[in-house]
Parts: sequence; structure tokens; C-alpha cells
Amino acid sequence: MDGSQKPRNNEILPGERAELRNPSSSKQRFETLKNWETDKVQRDTLHLKACPVNVCDRAKCNGSVMNPSQMISDPRNESRSPEDIVQLATDFIDQYYESAKRFKSEAHLNRLHEVKQSIKGQGTFTLTEHELIFGAKTAWRNAPRCIGRIQWNKLQVFDCRHITSTAEMFEAICTHLKYATNKGNIRSCITFFPPRNEANGEFRVWNPQLIRYAGYRQLDGSVIGDPVNVEFTQICERLGWVGKGGRFDVLPLLLQANSKDPDMYEVPTNLVLEVDIKHPKFDWLEKMGLKWYAVPAVSNMLIDIGGIQFPACPFNGWFMGTEIGRDLCDTTRYNILEPLAKQMGLHTKNNSSLWKDKAVLELNISILHSFQSNNVTIMDHHAATESFMKHFSNELRLRGGCPGDWVWLVPPVSGSTTPIFHQEIFNYILNPTCYYQPDAWKLHTLKNRDQKVGKTKKIHFKELARFVLLASTMMTKAMAKRVKATIFYATETGKSLTYAKILREIFNHAFDAKIVAMDEYDIWLLEYESLVLVVTSTFGNGDPPENGETFAQALQDMGNGDNESSSKKFDSVNTVAPLQKRVSFHAKNTTANQDNTSEEQGILANVKFSVFGLGSRAYPNFCAFGHAIDTMLGDMKAERLLEIGEGDELSGQEDSFRHWAQNVFSAACDSFCLKEDVNIEIANASLSNTTYHPSNYRFKSVDIAAEENITGDLGKMHKKHLSSCRLIERINLQSAESKRSTILVKLDTNDSPLLDFEPGDHLGIYPCNQPELVDGLISKLEDAPAKDDVIQMETLKRKNTHLENWEADVRLPPCSLRTALTRFLDITTPPTPQILSLLAECAQDENEKTKLKVLSEGSFAYEDWKFQSFPNFLEILEEFPSIKLSSSLLLSQLPFLQCRYYSISSSPNYHPGQIHCTVSVVSYTTKGGSGPVHHGVCSSYLNRIPAGEKISCFIRHASGFRLPKDPSTPCLLIGPGTGIAPFRSFWQQRIYETSSEAKVNGTMALLFGCRHPLHDHLYKKEVEEAKKLGVISHSYTAFSRSPHTPKTYVQHILENEISDFVFDSIHNRNGHFYVCGDVTMAADVNRAFKSVLVKNGMMKEDSDNYIRKMKSDNRYHEDIFGVTLRTSEVTDSVRKHVRKNSIKPL
Repeated sequence: MDGSQKPRNNEILPGERAELRNPSSSKQRFETLKNWETDKVQRDTLHLKACPVNVCDRAKCNGSVMNPSQMISDPRNESRSPEDIVQLATDFIDQYYESAKRFKSEAHLNRLHEVKQSIKGQGTFTLTEHELIFGAKTAWRNAPRCIGRIQWNKLQVFDCRHITSTAEMFEAICTHLKYATNKGNIRSCITFFPPRNEANGEFRVWNPQLIRYAGYRQLDGSVIGDPVNVEFTQICERLGWVGKGGRFDVLPLLLQANSKDPDMYEVPTNLVLEVDIKHPKFDWLEKMGLKWYAVPAVSNMLIDIGGIQFPACPFNGWFMGTEIGRDLCDTTRYNILEPLAKQMGLHTKNNSSLWKDKAVLELNISILHSFQSNNVTIMDHHAATESFMKHFSNELRLRGGCPGDWVWLVPPVSGSTTPIFHQEIFNYILNPTCYYQPDAWKLHTLKNRDQKVGKTKKIHFKELARFVLLASTMMTKAMAKRVKATIFYATETGKSLTYAKILREIFNHAFDAKIVAMDEYDIWLLEYESLVLVVTSTFGNGDPPENGETFAQALQDMGNGDNESSSKKFDSVNTVAPLQKRVSFHAKNTTANQDNTSEEQGILANVKFSVFGLGSRAYPNFCAFGHAIDTMLGDMKAERLLEIGEGDELSGQEDSFRHWAQNVFSAACDSFCLKEDVNIEIANASLSNTTYHPSNYRFKSVDIAAEENITGDLGKMHKKHLSSCRLIERINLQSAESKRSTILVKLDTNDSPLLDFEPGDHLGIYPCNQPELVDGLISKLEDAPAKDDVIQMETLKRKNTHLENWEADVRLPPCSLRTALTRFLDITTPPTPQILSLLAECAQDENEKTKLKVLSEGSFAYEDWKFQSFPNFLEILEEFPSIKLSSSLLLSQLPFLQCRYYSISSSPNYHPGQIHCTVSVVSYTTKGGSGPVHHGVCSSYLNRIPAGEKISCFIRHASGFRLPKDPSTPCLLIGPGTGIAPFRSFWQQRIYETSSEAKVNGTMALLFGCRHPLHDHLYKKEVEEAKKLGVISHSYTAFSRSPHTPKTYVQHILENEISDFVFDSIHNRNGHFYVCGDVTMAADVNRAFKSVLVKNGMMKEDSDNYIRKMKSDNRYHEDIFGVTLRTSEVTDSVRKHVRKNSIKPL
């Protein structure tokens, strides 16, 4: 390059810019790199996107220049045009969206337009929080002189761009040091202060590193302490600092904000971790009084992210042992090499004796030994170079290149014995990047003074800030501003959301916690989270709740990356890894320096998480979805704070959740260094405290002339797209002799596109509570408004001590009290311990109050009471008659009335414009038969409403429960009782296809089960008609209550009567196996099918794997619902089993 054309700093010449924008203009699109030890040759293409560094000419090589101009950002010499900034910003935004696989998406293009408009109007733009995190990690990834870049994705970013003063800077730096130090288990992190622009002024940390030792120049020219810091020490002294004159005095911080004069702060001693240097064999070395600080936090570099410059952004990793050894041995530093050699008895007069090499080696052994014996993170140069080579290979594979300054990367000790010595590496600069910058005191002029800082004048020293440790409350507040805790939930009944809200209460004592529904989250933002908590239920026998399906699929795809399997449908059960492979970070019980220096990398390496799963042990795949989420997060190398918690609705769920929540909060506080600053006892108390006071609520009459839009209101409340159906007719499918009732409900969809479905899907119905129950509850209220008047509940908001304001409570829409209790609120499910705690406060009788308080503890007493009586809210008030209940307590605290799901039992082609459901009308007696009769909320609702009544509903698609696309594929349909419902839609669909297309000749066998052939043989005539049409090829029926015959269930016929037929249809002909019914039956059928496989020659362990493979291939389909009628047959046995192994109440 001609000298007259040499670029200034990081500028690119016009010809070079054109080549960079269009790499194809280059003659060769790659350069080769050879490893001279292994002869391996690799290609680098990433350099085509780079700007030049260490620019050489024909006469000389500048590769070893310490501070090349291209790596220095000097505001006195730089001049960037808006076009330059637009180019840098565009390149960065492109990188950001490309990393998320959203390149050229609408969001990408909109963001580019927004950025360009901002630069055009203001000359700059503001990075989003996620862009800042991505930029910081990428800048470290691009840093050519850093050997520890394999950890780039574990960088913790503290965003402090909002601060305006040096006091806030000091607070943030203290937080940085506390987090980074982590009791010796050093963590890499970076803190960003406001960027350089005219509005902010200049923010700088004048110190080269946050922790450095002073250097005191003596009259004879010698130095006590670190000679490299003499100039900075003198500046601090001129500003009023008085050091102790020792060899290892920590320098104060000089902080500059808004281009004002700097302020000085002492670094709190409790934030400076130091290690005394000892030798494992030479006791005399300890007497030399050597020590070093644990956290190498560089604070004088500038980071450029898309044209936005951050001159104040302290960053730390951890030490490589040779770095400390060099600082202690260099003649321009502590220069201890010769004294050390003499203590070792080495001959220092003759260099050929290699005394320097021997002394340096023993010093490095001492450093590693001292740090490791004190459990302080450090790496030796061999491990560091090996990790870099792994990173180097990964980067060439992932990005096509890895910039590196070979001169810097080769260790100063034993360089040729490390693998990096033999590796050719290209040195180039990519944006985002790190730059050197001139010392701050050489750029700043004291306000209203002529001389530079560094002359004899002193500036004001903040006495109050000196020698004072940071207050605990300040530290907690600072961390809360920075560390966000994101709580994800997925739910079918609302229970997970309830727990998520409780979890938010405890975490808000130390974190900035927010709740997010899984289906409302963009998964590619997950890698930018710091702390993730998941509370989720499991639907059926292992499926995700509806609002967790897309999240789970996206999480699976994220983990698979570019693999072909990324398009595979998510399956909870087959995703779960064994528990012994999913232990928490702390449970691994590894040493400190083994923890954070691990080379394991993943896209979520910087995310800390824990999961709590809700479910019922009545299901074989208990909490399977929660376990699947826990597995996937761990597989992507997120750090597990605590092993997964499980909450069984049949036993001890409240206790389990409280136990997990307390432990995960403690683990999170410990991980983010907040444990000493948070009152854990007060925080834990929030798990049982429910904030409610009647004076904070009032009712306002609302004049609504139009009819209430119940369906629309329900849709907003539950965040679902609902539509209204009308009841056409209701037919009792059981005979008059039967004492039970199963009804066929036919609904008119009014051709709503929201109700389009396929055979196998479910219909979600929002029911109404019984009128008698609603009226009885209203009669018990102390302050009930007129039950049919439309009201709006309002909440008192206190913004400060002087300002109060009444605001509409958006939890419920304007409606009458009757409507709220009939359509919106759940008054039949036993109250939670939190609600019982509120009721205890309302009880006037002391005995009742005491009993309610005991129940509100959520212990086994609560579980026994709940499952024996299963009381609705009216029965609670009858059991505890002294309760004086306010209407606002019900409207503000009761959970929402949830939908009920039914397998659709009709084909949309066979019955266009209609949806049919097969519903068992539920009624049962509590207290083992001695209590009152309870009725199923939805089944009794569907059994009493008149024809023409509107029903609010929606479709829940069941993509895993579909007929095979090839109609000739054999199908075995097993469904006792109302489990026959989806199969009716199957055979109706096949009838439609037979009449409109070619004849269907495939095998479709139905195995049905009921009690009595004359009482409840559902759809018997329809099945016979389908057989005549050739749609159903085989039908079998098991009767469990037929006179004079043994009890027979579907699994008995499967195993004992049609074993060979089943094996041939399913195994030999690759048929599909369908099961619909309650969970106990499904488990029995699964065991029977395994028996069929074993009988036909398959080994038992092979049968397990075969069924697992069938499920993975979507050939084994289950539509399973819970224990019916809440009978004690299953719940009691499960609860007794769980109690033997459950945790003790807290």
C-alpha cells in the first residue's frame, strides 16, 4: 500500500470498501491456513469481511507492532460521516438478524429502516438491549488478541447506559466486581456505560484496570510497587489520594461522567479478592510477600458496535498463569526474577545455565498452585492454548474464519510446546470490535482551568465515598436494576400461572422479575436472558399445554440448529433425558477453576435456569413436558441452578412448589452474589402471603345497554380465539335401564372459520356454573351488589404517599355479579392455601380461624381435607359459617373458570357445519359416599341447557392423533366408554372418502369396551353400518358388567383373543395403534400390547424400544384424559405411594 494512501485508525480506503462490500470482486474467495505440526490445511473466508490491521508494506512487516494505528480509536483523529455510520450499523443489524435466522424478515427490514432514520435525524441510533448483548459477545468473539474466546457466549452483560453520574458508575463497578469475583469462581462479565455522543458527553474509567497496584516513584528513581502504574499513581496522589507506600496497594477508581472532571472512589476492600503466592515445596517463597488480584478487569478499552462507540465498558475474564508470572518477572514491572533465582540457589551470572527459565517455571507453578489451592479460577497456558485451538476449529467451521494475533496468542512460557505455536493464523479486525484508546487524562482538560489533569492542581475529592463499603441495600437495588428474571409458564387450567405469580413475588425481592406465557415469547431472544424460570403443567400423558406447543417446538429446533432433525415434531416423552444426567451446577461438586473454564459451549451457555413441573402421578409420563423443557435447556448448556421440581396434584403439590421456590430463589441469589444482601426469610414469607385488603376495592355501576359479549370477554381473559356454537340437539346414548347418562351433543358452528377442524381434534368448551350454586354463594356475601346489576370493579392504586387513584380492574370485564360467578370464576374447585389464608382472616370464630390457618399451610392436612371432601366454595362457607366474606375477595382472588376438552366425534365432511361431542354426564358423591353429590361442571351444563343456547368454544388441534394419509394403512382403534368419541369421527371420515373417492380397502379394527351390552353399548348401530360399508373391517367389544360372564376389558381381548391379528396389522404391516380413554386403561393397554409383541418373539426390552420408536414415528397415538369422577381408586393409591417418598412440609 502506498504510504500516501495509508488509512487513519480503522478507516477503509474507497477501493477497499468496495471490495469489502462485494467480496466476489476479490480474485480468491479464501486463503489457506496450515498447521505445521499436523499438516492440516483449512480455509479462511471470514477475512473478506474485515478491515485492515497491522498494515504492512513491501519493505517491512508490522505484525509485532504493539499498538498499530488500526487498533486505536482516538477521538482527536477520527471523523466518521453519516454514511460510514450507516454502513457499520447496517452490517451489524444484518449480523444480528442473521444470527437469529431472521435475515431479511419483516422485523429485520423494519429495524434497518428505523436505524437509518435515526442516524439521518440524530447522527446516531440506540442499540436495543438484545443488540447490545449480541454486540458485546461478538466483540469478544472477534478480539484477535484474546486467547480465552471459547467462553464468548457465556459473557454476562450489565447494561448501565442509563446512568448519569460517577456515583452511579461506582455503584455499577462494585456490582461488576462482586458478580465477577463470585467467591473465587470467576465469571466473565462486561458493564456498559453511556456511549460516546454529543448528548451524553464523555464517560471514561481512567484506570487501565479496575484493580491495579500502585507504583511509588522514589527519590533515587526506584519504584515501590508496580512500575507500570507510576504515572497513574501520581495522578491519583495529585488528586488527593494518599497511598500506604506498599508493594501491593490497590489504586482508587477515577471515574468520569458527562465529560466533567473525574471523581475518585476507593475500591471497597471486600470486593478485592487477592491470592498470596506460595510454592508447593519451597516454603521460603511465601516469605517474599508476593500476591496478586483475582479479577483482571480491563477498563481502558473501547468497544465499537455497529458504529456506536463505548469508551467506558470494563470487562473481565480470568487470568492465565503466565500473565501474572510475566507481570512479576518483567524488568519493567516487579522484576523479581533474579531474587527468586538466588533463593533457589541458581547461578545468575551465566545465562546459559538457564536460570531464568528455571525461575520462571517455578514461579508459574507457584501461581497455579496458589490460585487452585484457594479455589480461585485460573488457567495454565497449555489448557488455554488447547481451548483456543478448539475454538479456532469451531470458528472456521461455523464462520469460515477466526482472527488472531499469533504474536500475542503464543504464551510467553514454553510457547513451542503449545499447539498454537504451529498454527498459521490471520490477523484482522471485524466489527463489533475492541479498540485501544489514549489514556483519559491525556484527553481531558479541567473545566475553567488551563492546565491538564496531571499537573500540580487538585480537583475536589469526594470524602464521603472514601474508605466506605457499599451499603447492602444499595447493592441489592443495583443488581435488581440489572438482573432480569423471566418466568415462563404454560398451562391448561391456570394453575401454572398462579404459581408463576407467586414465584414472581419472591423473586422481586432481589430481581426484576416478569411473567411471560410461552406462546407469547420469541424463542430467539432466549440466549439474551440471564435467569429463566419455568413453571409448566403437562397435558394428557406427556403432551405440552396448548400455549406451550410452539415454544417447545421452537426450543427443539434451536437446539438442533441446522441438523435435518430440526423439522421433527416435538415429543415430550422421547425428549426427556435420565435424571442422573440432569444435575444442577452446584450438585456436580467440582472445584472452582474447573467450573467456569469448561470448554462446553452452547447457545444458552450464559443462561441460568430451573424448571418446576406440575402434573398427576396417575399418568405414567408424570410432568413429562416439564422434564422435556429441563432436558432441552440443559442440552444447550444453560446452567441448571436447581434440579427440576415436581408438583403432584394428587399429593403435596403446594409443599413441593414452596420447597422448590425457596431453594431456587436461594440458589439464584447465590449465583448472582445477592445472598448476603437479601433477607431470605422475608422473601420466603411472600410464598404464603396473599396481598388483599377490601378497602383497596370498590364497585362502580356501569350502564351497558347492549347484550354482554360473553364469548369475546372469555377470549380476552384466556387469550384464545373463541367462537360461539348453538346447541342443535342432545341425545342420551344409554338405555332407559341404565342409571348413568352419556349424551351426544350436536352443535351448529355457523360455518365459523375459527371452528375448522380435522378428525382427532378436541373441542374446548367454557361452561357455566350451576345456578343454584351461584345463588347460594351470593346469599352468603356481606356486601353483595344487586346480583344482576352490571358493575365494574375498581382498584386503588397508590403511586406515592400523596397520590391515590382508582383504576378499573382489568381482570374481569364489566358484568353482573351473577355473570362473574356463573361464567368467569371457578367456584367448584377447592380453594388454594393462599385463599384459605385470606378466609382465615375473615373468620370470626377462633376455632374456625385456627383450622383455616392450618389448612392454609398447604401440608398433608390440606391434601387430606381437599381430596376427601373436594368442597366447592359454598360448602366452605357452610363448613366455616363465621366467615364474613366480601364480594371483592371473590372477584379479585378466585381463579378463572377453565374450559373442558372433549374429543370431537364427528367428521367435518360427513356433518358439514356441525361439531358432535360424546359426553359422559358426571356426578359423584364425596367423603367416600357419605357426602353431598357433586356434578361435573361442563357435562351438567351441556345436559341442562336448552336447544339454541350459545356455547363459547374453540378447537384444540391434535396433530399427533390423525388418520394415516394412506387409507390402506391398517388402523387399530381402542376406546372403551366415551373413548370411542374420536373414532366415530374416523369412521365417518372414511365413509365420506369411500363415497366420494375410490373404495377404501384398508384394515380399520375397532376394539370397544363398556359395562353392559344392553345399557351402554355406544354407537352400536353406527358401527354395524360402517362394517356393512366396508369402512370398519373388524369390531370387538369387551363387557365388564355383562350378566353371568367374567369381567372383560379391552386389554384382555387385545392380549388373549386378537394377539396374532394385532401383531400382523401393527408390526408386519406397519399399522397405526390408537388408544383413547382414561389414563389407567391406557397403561393397561400399553402393557397388553407389549405382551402381544413378546408372545410373537420379541424380547421385552426390545418391545419397550419398539413402542418408543412407534411413538417417535407417529404410529402409536394416545388421546388420554385423567382419572374420571375423581374416584379414590386411583388417587388414594397414588397419594399413599407418593407420601412415602415425599418431602417433609416446610
